[in-house]
Amino acid sequence: MSQHDITQETHGHKGAFVIDKDGVRLATMTYTTVGDDKIIIDHTEVSDALRGTGAGKALVTAAVEWARREHKSILPLCPFAKSVFERTPEFSDVLR
Repeated sequence: MSQHDITQETHGHKGAFVIDKDGVRLATMTYTTVGDDKIIIDHTEVSDALRGTGAGKALVTAAVEWARREHKSILPLCPFAKSVFERTPEFSDVLR
């Protein structure tokens, strides 16, 4: 993957994949769970400190890997996540 350490947070039916460094949140991709088998990616935000490092794509990749393990599909409403799916045909197996 990349050099980014990504963690997943869940709060009820909402969740996020995040990159923190030294206690500072540098990137976040949020999602909402719909039913038992689908998530909607609704927002991706990457700090200027990580722009151009592939952090945003790393967040989407982490979500795809998680969705595969959990047998979920992904609906990328966030324009950034949608563009990653469009440029990454190998993610199409989880695309809803």
